[in-house]
Amino acid sequence: MILTEDEKAEIAAHTKRYNELKAAGQDNAPRALPPPTPLKGAPIADNSIIRREVIPGGWYWTTRLDRGDTLRIVNTSGKSAVSILAWNSDDPSERLNHADTIKVQWAARLQKGRVLLSDMGRVLLSITEDTSFAHDAVVGGSTAATNEAKYGKGSFRNTRDNFILAAGKLGLDRRDVNPCISLFAPVSIDADGKFFWRAEKKQKGDFVDLRAEMDLLVALSNCPHPLDPATSYPQTSVEVIRYRGPSPTDDDLCHTASAESIRAFENNAAYYGNARMGAAK
Repeated sequence: MILTEDEKAEIAAHTKRYNELKAAGQDNAPRALPPPTPLKGAPIADNSIIRREVIPGGWYWTTRLDRGDTLRIVNTSGKSAVSILAWNSDDPSERLNHADTIKVQWAARLQKGRVLLSDMGRVLLSITEDTSFAHDAVVGGSTAATNEAKYGKGSFRNTRDNFILAAGKLGLDRRDVNPCISLFAPVSIDADGKFFWRAEKKQKGDFVDLRAEMDLLVALSNCPHPLDPATSYPQTSVEVIRYRGPSPTDDDLCHTASAESIRAFENNAAYYGNARMGAAK
């Protein structure tokens, strides 16, 4: 493709503006993020557990989360990938925005201390524990077409269709299904800008904890990621544990990790009319 001089100038202007905004954001040094949570770390007290579920390979699951609830997703086999969508339960037109989650925090790498943002600049979920740091916010979930290309013709469930079914269960519609974030999906980018899969980043028992910062509708899909090189469709389950953890403190990592997350939580506070998100209503 050959660009015109006007197109080159427009790209240069956008690049210049992007670099200016990035430099301005980096002037406010973010907090150093911690290493991955140990596999045996962060035990959950039995009396804080609200619900346990198992999602079979290829299937989906839906739930409602109250502010302050935490959802632990456990990759029990080490072979699964779990895609997630979330909506504000009071106004589902506000939903998880994978692009804003990346660009507002200046990072495509999701890990403990990062937050998942809505399309209205508020925090939907905080990553409070994470053993893997291997999550994909760029490629997206599987479709009927990607499954057929990889596994051939057959009745292989996929994330796109799972989310359409999940949306219907939650009283939503196909139009409410937008690009997702995939957990336990170790996608990296090489020097040529191509995606590649880092299988060594997946391990049995990995888990991630997502704390709800708003009242939410959540859908999970346990389908193989499009870039997973496995040639057979996996039938491995994952466990989800909904529990009530302690309220965040003033120095809570997710609340204070960066200037961008601070502003996003300020937006939450303005929406709910209180100063501390995550506390019980």
